[in-house]
Amino acid sequence: MSETNKTTRVSDQPGQSQLQHDEATSGHTTKRRGFLGYLALMGPAFVVGAWQFGPGNLASAVQAGSQYQYTLIWVIAVSTILMIFFTDMSVRLGIVAPTSLISSIKEHLGKPVGLLAGFGVFGITLMFSVGNAVGSGLGLSLILGGSPIFWTVACTVGVGIILAFRNVYGIIEKLLLIMVALMAIAFIASTFVSQPDWYRALEGTIPRLPAGSEILVVALVGTNFSINAAFYNSYGTKEHRRTRADYRDITLVDTIPGIVAPGIMTALVIVVAASVLGQTGEEASSINALASIFAPLAGPIGSTIFALGLSAAAFSSMIANATAGGTMLSDALGRGPAAGSPTARIVTGIILAFGVAITLTFQGFPVALIIIAQSLTVLISPLLGFLLVIMSNKATVMGDLRNRWWHNLFAGIGLIAILIATQQLVVSLLS
Repeated sequence: MSETNKTTRVSDQPGQSQLQHDEATSGHTTKRRGFLGYLALMGPAFVVGAWQFGPGNLASAVQAGSQYQYTLIWVIAVSTILMIFFTDMSVRLGIVAPTSLISSIKEHLGKPVGLLAGFGVFGITLMFSVGNAVGSGLGLSLILGGSPIFWTVACTVGVGIILAFRNVYGIIEKLLLIMVALMAIAFIASTFVSQPDWYRALEGTIPRLPAGSEILVVALVGTNFSINAAFYNSYGTKEHRRTRADYRDITLVDTIPGIVAPGIMTALVIVVAASVLGQTGEEASSINALASIFAPLAGPIGSTIFALGLSAAAFSSMIANATAGGTMLSDALGRGPAAGSPTARIVTGIILAFGVAITLTFQGFPVALIIIAQSLTVLISPLLGFLLVIMSNKATVMGDLRNRWWHNLFAGIGLIAILIATQQLVVSLLS
């Protein structure tokens, strides 16, 4: 059979994308790569992790450790496992779908559904922008002094300047990889300073629901099982033009570590808050309180290390959140799935401005504002979760990368968890 006939046959098979065709004609489906080759695969999931691990995540983790000590660590463990499965679905969609995720949804499920997904993500990014704006101001004011509001505005302007560059995604990805590393160092160091009870921390992986913790659990789920962030991962995967031959290596060096890293850091924050409370007797009910309590334990350096981690979390999440919201709403409106498109830039600016406006309006209640904003994100997450599951089960789109039974098992558990969180939030809001 000639090479031309071979190409025709492969590309005619249902469910096979151009990427599959390229691999078939190249004669191999796996790549041998060295250290730099593996390093080059890292990126999209770490962008997701940076978005996921923001001030809202920190604020809810601090309150979890302060109010319930180690007992809610299990929420982070379960959320991280479920997040890996939903991110993996997004990766596979980014590899095999011939168009961007929302464009594929419009093609296969109807334009109204795609528009609903785009506006849903936009709504979530508006909520996240509030926590990011508040957290950026708090973090930098702890390090440099001055008004948190001033630093909120300064950070927002700084993010706007970064996003004005032409090669937006490439710049963001490299910057966020560095910031995730900085966060990891800061929070690991904070953990050693606080000297936690590791046996009790291990006990915290056993599921228990203390009385009165329902809304806090919803906030933890909303920030750590962030379906909207998983949804965006397909855009980064497609931006890099990943192929089926890359899939296994992407899973090992990007998807799993990129999602596990913020999960570990969130658990460490809970551990730090719980152990600080145990040593000092002071309740770390806010980010500021936790940072200041470090002073008697490790002097000003301890507080500075924690504040650096907070600042990195706020800044990185602000960048990723605004970029994702702008990109996906632009895609839903048919204006292109690129972060650098004119529509994406306009929407990105709206998201950043919204965060600053709400922060200025309700500046007297910063931590409460973060928790409420993060909790509200779970109202839209079920829709995005269902769309990911539906699309990743379509044989005409996915081919042999469609969901297996174990993917659907964990997807089902994840959807049930997010629906329960949504129901808890609605009940709390109505009561």
